Amino acid sequence: MIDSISGKTPSRKKGWTRREWRYFWLGLVFASPWIIGFLIFTVYPFFSSLYFSLTEYDLFNPPRWVGIDNYKAIMEDRSFYKSITNTLFMAFISVPITLFSSLLIAMLLNFKVRGINYYRTMFYLPAVIPGVASALLWTWMLNPDFGLVNMFLRWVGLPDPAWLLDPRFTKPSLVLMGLWGSGAGALIFLAALQGVPQTYYEAAQVDGANWWHRFWKITVPALSPIILFQLIMGLIGAFQIFTESYILAGGKAGSGSSLGGPGQSLLFYAVNLYQEAFIHLKMGYASALAWILFIIVMLITLLVLKTSKRWVYYGGE
Repeated sequence: MIDSISGKTPSRKKGWTRREWRYFWLGLVFASPWIIGFLIFTVYPFFSSLYFSLTEYDLFNPPRWVGIDNYKAIMEDRSFYKSITNTLFMAFISVPITLFSSLLIAMLLNFKVRGINYYRTMFYLPAVIPGVASALLWTWMLNPDFGLVNMFLRWVGLPDPAWLLDPRFTKPSLVLMGLWGSGAGALIFLAALQGVPQTYYEAAQVDGANWWHRFWKITVPALSPIILFQLIMGLIGAFQIFTESYILAGGKAGSGSSLGGPGQSLLFYAVNLYQEAFIHLKMGYASALAWILFIIVMLITLLVLKTSKRWVYYGGE
């Protein structure tokens, strides 16, 4: 309503009305299950782990304050450096290979051929198999004596390595598992590919661009936001590898009371953290390992996001 004398709209009184406060509290009531769960299962463990990382704690005795001694001990621990080396291998070798494989599969599944829906389902099915079942399946397939992989290699006349017994081939075994389950990433790429306007390819073809130029100048820039997403999620997942390593290593301590398999070649960061926490009962030490992992993943994610400004293109840019 406009004031008849001044001709101005009267300003609204500061503060909420009774109805607005009522809606606010009603919204909190409906959101309270999520809020309570977030506080109990996320916020509390987050800050309690920070406290425990500065203590000596074994679950049975009260925590004893030790300051940054746990972090100093980590810097002198050989298992820490071994787990970091193994994890970085999976992060910077396996993730790019799996990413490229997912993109290649998506491009193949983007062709309009008869029965394409069945092919898409077939490639995606491995992604829905639980991690434990998948690892057990590959334990059998990679068996050096009767595994299908070595049977095929012997049939074509190639060497048949002892995949899970030779430290040189244990991590390549995990790479094979990652390639087998790359259907989930391929599905995301496929959805993005179908959103690229065909007029771009038609215009480029009229201008004489071959398939490589169309791929590099149109497909890759159009998919760059999805590549960024898949890359970040892949790196985060690589730093949390546990199930596959635990199953392939036999789920028991090997030489040197380690879960890392032959030559500790499967001792990844999450496996080392689990070992320190639930086998050696060094909860304070394990909490310090968790915080170092959090910092490493955060820094790598920020670095990728920083560099993405040079190679990621969004619509309208």
